[in-house]
This record gives sequence, C-alpha cells and structure tokens, in this order.
Amino acid sequence: MARLETPVCEFGKPCPDFSLPGVDGGIWTRDRCRGPNGLLVMFICNHCPYVQAVLDHIVRDCRELARYGIGCVAVNPNDPEQYPEDSFDNMRKLAEEKHFPFPYLMDETQEVAKAFGAVCTPDFFGYNANLQLQYRGRIVEGGKNPAPDARRELFEAMKRIAITGVGPREQYPSMGCSIKWKQERPEETEAAQQQESV
Repeated sequence: MARLETPVCEFGKPCPDFSLPGVDGGIWTRDRCRGPNGLLVMFICNHCPYVQAVLDHIVRDCRELARYGIGCVAVNPNDPEQYPEDSFDNMRKLAEEKHFPFPYLMDETQEVAKAFGAVCTPDFFGYNANLQLQYRGRIVEGGKNPAPDARRELFEAMKRIAITGVGPREQYPSMGCSIKWKQERPEETEAAQQQESV
C-alpha cells in the first residue's frame, strides 16, 4: 500500500468545505483559499519522496496560477505520530524553506482528506470557479523522476480551467505514497515504510 494511483476525475463533483489551521497561524476555509477562477487543493506531506520530487514544480506552478485567478492550498493529512517529519513544526519549516506561495494546512483529524477522497501524497484536485471538480491528475510526467522539461500537465489543465471552466478529458493519475491513516495497524505501517525506502 506504499505506492498508490489516484482515481479518475469525477467531473462536476463539488468541492467539500473545510476549516483547518495553517502554518502561518491562521485558520483557512475553502472560500478563503479559492480564487475568482478556481481552486487547486493539494494533499501533500513532508516525508514522501514523490512529493519531494515535484515540490519545486508545485511551488512554481502555484505561483504562476495565481496570475490566472486560481487559488491554491496544500493539506497534510498524515499522522505525525507515525511520521514525525510530517509534524506541524516541520511543516512550518518546509513552508518557510521553500517559500510556499500558498497556505499549508494540517488535517489533524483526517476528516478533510476523507471528505475529498484523497488516497495518496501528492493528490491534486482542481476546481473551476463554481467549485466543480475538473482535474484529478498528476503535476508532471515522471513520478519520482520528472525531467526538468517535463510537460506541465497540472499547470496547463488549471490554466484551461481558469479560462474555460472545463478541464481536459485526458488526464493521467497522480502517483504517490499512501496516506498514513491513524487506524492503520503497526504492521501495515512498517510494510509501507519498507516499500517507500526501496
């Protein structure tokens, strides 16, 4: 269960509401995060090698998407008791180090991740101005080894959504580490850790 792929996009599915604490000390809701032309909700974490491989892409793309009226937000759904690297303090350090241009939120109860149906990190949900789901795909081709010039699939999709309100029909699933749910048994967590280290 260490590596998972996201399901296909459920076009038109409404964006769940949420209210979560950010590393900036604020409380962030869906409507506070959204932009006039849409919203990108990203489930990420600190420790996952799949997230680490594309983090610079995420920061770059979100900074540029702001120009198109797309609001972006990152949510960490992992249990920090299992993965201390994903603690709130470490989230704050990463956000400062990488100069996140978006709020980085902690989903301590994991209820928000469950409401969205998130399955892995990274998991991307792109919504139009009416908060209808239009993108559930990867950020770039390449998984843990994206090429520097890899096609910017998420950026292109969200730019299109900002302009037309409709996402591309052809989408490729994001791939990443399974979310570390609190109800996981210790042996499942150990197996996931072993697979992620391969």
